[in-house]
Amino acid sequence: MQINFRTPNRRKVGLKATAVAALVTAGLSLALAHADPGNGNSNGKGNGKGNGQTDHGWAKNPYSPAYDHPWRRGVIPTIDVKAKMDKWDDETYHNGQPYAGQQPGAAAGQLAYNGGNQGVGVNSGISKVYVVFYGTQWGNQTTDAKGDLKFSNDAASAASAVQEMFKGIGTNGELWSAELTQWCDGPNVASGATACPANANFIPYQQNVFAGAWYDNSVASPAAATGDQLAAEAIKAAQHFGNTTAASNRYAYYIILSPTGTNPDNYAGAYCAWHNYTGAFNVNSPVGPLAFSNQPYNIDQNDCGIGFVNGQANGKLDGYTMTLGHEWHEYMSDQFPAGGWNNPSSGQENSDECAWISPGSPGGPLTWRLRRAPSPSRRAGRTTLATAPFRTRSSTTAPAVRRRPASASRQVG
Repeated sequence: MQINFRTPNRRKVGLKATAVAALVTAGLSLALAHADPGNGNSNGKGNGKGNGQTDHGWAKNPYSPAYDHPWRRGVIPTIDVKAKMDKWDDETYHNGQPYAGQQPGAAAGQLAYNGGNQGVGVNSGISKVYVVFYGTQWGNQTTDAKGDLKFSNDAASAASAVQEMFKGIGTNGELWSAELTQWCDGPNVASGATACPANANFIPYQQNVFAGAWYDNSVASPAAATGDQLAAEAIKAAQHFGNTTAASNRYAYYIILSPTGTNPDNYAGAYCAWHNYTGAFNVNSPVGPLAFSNQPYNIDQNDCGIGFVNGQANGKLDGYTMTLGHEWHEYMSDQFPAGGWNNPSSGQENSDECAWISPGSPGGPLTWRLRRAPSPSRRAGRTTLATAPFRTRSSTTAPAVRRRPASASRQVG
């Protein structure tokens, strides 16, 4: 299975963002990685400004899919919309200041810790990823030779791609997900911090993250599900998987996969995916707050990265899996938005800072061969990352990741 990685966004949490990770598996791509209480527009609890920003929510850029739609945390715009956002930024704003009035200082692009939301900043344990195929439009369900759910109305084989992608995290020494080990939370991390103290709760190296897949064919997926409906589906999934307490959902993440032909939260032509948590929506969660993402069948759209890495002939799933990875990384570093790590100027999360970097550019996709194997001796390849995981001293090489308990405060390297 071939994986194309985008070099991870290895900020020393105080350094400028460099790149967002993207992974592509045999025609599929994976991408890397505040609490705004307001969501409005019938999708949540008001239209809060988020960090005292504008009346349009946390997003200042009028071309952002989150402008007037602040529940769309970590939203990855379409390639065309991203170009419009960049043009507006270049002409109007630069790191939150009028471009003509102030050039960026050394701290521009830094992410800062936002103090936690309900005591949660990052996923400082082992993530448990649940994939939810939402609605009867997925068609008839079977199981393929790898044990993955397969559907008759999934011509692109997106279902297998997402399951295999998360089964592969943390196998055979892969370092794409090691970017996450730089992020932290806990009582020893001050709100506004731009670096992690040694006694913080760090995200551990992730392994065995795939926790299950479920086909919810009890209902048809709405033609254009609202944020509230997507949040309700995540709660329904948690109950299906037996995660009925806040404790059992502390490290859980539910990917709500809408079928082809639907337009969840009106994504078409605007964005490709977003993540958030149930506390930001008009839903009652008897299972405690839980994190989820809205993953449209964005293969239906030409501007969500089809062929972005492998070309049109072989890259049908490039953008689909890049957006899956983009949101998972951001959930890991900002589990209940916006209590985790964000850019105080723009409100963006880690993967947002570097979305849609072209292949061949610094931070662009690399090629990785990933085979999930029972023995490390079958490792197919490694890659050298451009910059190191978080450390308190400077480094420009990627050290081997050392597995340590989630409770251990440590540096990687």
